[in-house]
Amino acid sequence: MRSVADFYQDCQAAVGQQPPLEVQLADAVSCVLAEDVRAPFDLPVADLAGCDGYAVRSADLEGARPDSLVSLPVTEEIKAGDVDPVALVEGSAIRIASGAPIPTGADAVIALDFTDHGEAHVGVRTRPAVGENIRRRAEDVEEGSVVLRHGARVGARQVALLAGVGRSRVVVHPRPRVVVISIGDEIVEPGRQARPGTVFDANGHALSTAIADAGGQTYRVASVPDERQILRETIEDQLVRADLILTTGGISYGSGDTVREVLSTFGNVRFDNVAAWPGHILGVGTVGDEESPTPIFCLPGDPVSAQVCFEVYVRPALRHMQGWTVLNRPSVQARVDRSWYSPRGRREFVRVRLAGDPRSGYQATVMGAPAALLLSALAESNALAVVPEDVTNVRAGDALQCLVLD
Repeated sequence: MRSVADFYQDCQAAVGQQPPLEVQLADAVSCVLAEDVRAPFDLPVADLAGCDGYAVRSADLEGARPDSLVSLPVTEEIKAGDVDPVALVEGSAIRIASGAPIPTGADAVIALDFTDHGEAHVGVRTRPAVGENIRRRAEDVEEGSVVLRHGARVGARQVALLAGVGRSRVVVHPRPRVVVISIGDEIVEPGRQARPGTVFDANGHALSTAIADAGGQTYRVASVPDERQILRETIEDQLVRADLILTTGGISYGSGDTVREVLSTFGNVRFDNVAAWPGHILGVGTVGDEESPTPIFCLPGDPVSAQVCFEVYVRPALRHMQGWTVLNRPSVQARVDRSWYSPRGRREFVRVRLAGDPRSGYQATVMGAPAALLLSALAESNALAVVPEDVTNVRAGDALQCLVLD
């Protein structure tokens, strides 16, 4: 029997980081950088006005007060984007727009709010400090400096910086393409007519959502019956677009569970009993071309078990593929609200709802009976309480580590 830690490492070993790929900026969102990005120029490229107002010499506004305005002639107007050099004459002002280049001779910008908005002459009611409302050249980014480092995640704020330094393409670890295959004669698509003995495909939809949340691209395949030839053909057909294949169901020891037999003929997949609950039978390995094999994870068919196993094993593997350094969900210690028996020798993951804060501590309310794999309890939970393998009797008030899901 494999330990949870050993099977976790098996999953990590089965996948590698996605090869670096240069992509357009829009396609880099949510990806991890695979390069250091350096600034090709200073940002700002020149001293710029930080607000709409008037470019002035601070010394020319000595004595300006709300009850004693100092008047200066307005000689020019500079707009954002102007490139022709302009000089400020001593004892005058230049109307200037936010983002426009500071004229030679000016050492401050007086905001419109502190003036009478004059056009030919402007009355100023306060003296600005030297450098006030001026964005200095290179105060944001200096030419040649590293603005984003390898391993940074690209989000909206990073896109703003990348675009600001003129980058339209960057090198990233691309989002892994994950194919989800639900297996079983009994599975039907939600929305169709149910019949006795059928269950709706909760796993296909739930795992697709979880993969997208973890940063992957999902391709969900319609449910596949427990027929060896159809299952093999389905997996083979998906190899062309899959960086990872995720199957659910069909891995028990029943005569109708065909995944083991099919994968034994064209894959290198190991199936183990894992010392965990739920999800004690799992598979991991590769399928397809020996020179460029595709990793495959085989999860249980029970929806709660599949979701728990995804969080514990698959999500960290997906983050590893994307170049993340932090792979696991954050965890906190919380006191549980009830007692229960935990299976001896197995690490148990119990659905709980966390409440509290770091100062007063956290409390974990168990959702449903720990041994019952209830979808309703899973939907109400926001964490998984982890019971160690050597603990069999959990008592109300005991503190357990909890993986935070939300």
